[in-house]
Amino acid sequence: MSRFLDRFSRLKPELDTGFSSTASGRFLNENGIPNVRRSGLNPLEKYSWYHLMINLNSWRFIVLLILGYISINILFAVIYYTIGIEHLTGINRSNFLDELMDVFFFSSQTFTTVGYGRIAPVGFLASLVATFEAFIGLLFFAIATGLFYGRFSRPRAFLKFSENALIAPYQGVTALMLRLAPYKNNLLTDAEVIITAAISNRDQSDSQTEFFILKTELSKISTLVLNWTVVHKIDQDSPFFGGVEELLKSANVEVFVQIRAFDEGFASTVVQRTSFTTDEIVVGAKFLPMFRPSADHKTTILDLDKISAFEKVNLP
Repeated sequence: MSRFLDRFSRLKPELDTGFSSTASGRFLNENGIPNVRRSGLNPLEKYSWYHLMINLNSWRFIVLLILGYISINILFAVIYYTIGIEHLTGINRSNFLDELMDVFFFSSQTFTTVGYGRIAPVGFLASLVATFEAFIGLLFFAIATGLFYGRFSRPRAFLKFSENALIAPYQGVTALMLRLAPYKNNLLTDAEVIITAAISNRDQSDSQTEFFILKTELSKISTLVLNWTVVHKIDQDSPFFGGVEELLKSANVEVFVQIRAFDEGFASTVVQRTSFTTDEIVVGAKFLPMFRPSADHKTTILDLDKISAFEKVNLP
C-alpha cells in the first residue's frame, strides 16, 4: 500500500481532522457522530444530558418522556399507598386494583397540578408528599418544554447523502463521487464541502492511519436546491491514483464528508457530516439522474428516493 501513499503530502496541520493516526475502527458513523467511546468517568460527568436528549431519535425521545412520566407517577402512587389510603379522601375502597388506580390517577393529577378535587390529601405527611410531587411536576414539564423547543428550533442542515460513494468515469479518467441533496423545504446558500480520506494498511493491526485532503472539482456552490454530486478527480494529486481497486482491497479506506452552509430560515450556519468506508465505495458505477421536469414543464421534481440509485459501468 505504501507505493500509493508515499507520493502524496499528508493533511496540513491547520486542517487536521481531530482524529489520531493510531485510532481504530470507523472514525465517523453514517449519521456524522464520531465513533468514540469515553471511559474513566461516571455517567454524570461523561454525558451532557441536554445534548443526549436533543440528539435522540424523535420516537425514542417521546417514548422516554412517556416512560418517565408513568414511572414517576407509579413511584408516588406507591408512596401514597404506603402512607395509607385513609390519608386520601374520595378513594374507592371496593378492591385493591380500584384503590391502586385511584391513587395513581391522584398522583398524575397532582403531578400535572390539575387537581380535579374528588381525591385530596388529609394530614401532614400526605400533604407534604403531594406538595413535593407538584414541585417535581413543574420541573419535569419545564424541562420537557425546553427540550421540545430546543429540538424544534435547533438549526440543522437536513441533508440526505447517498448510501455509497462511487468510483466512476470522469473526463477520460476516474473520479470518486458522492451525492447529497436537501430533503426539507429549507434554503441553503454558500454550501461548502470538505472531503478527507483516512487510509490504513488492512494487513497490519498496528499500522498508522494517514489522512489526505481530497480536492474536489467544485468545493462551493452558491445555492443548494437540487442534488449536488461531489467529484474528486483521481489524478496524480490523488492518493487513489495508480490503482484504486488494488488500494481498496489492501487498505482500510474511510472518506469523511463535511458540508457547511448558511440556512436563511435559521439565519445560521449549519453543518452536517457523514463518512463512507471501504465496503461502501463501489468501483465501476455512476449515479442515475434524480431530478426531472414536471409534466407541464413549469417546475423541477427532485426524486429523493433515487439519491442512491446507480448503474454499473466500465472504467477507462
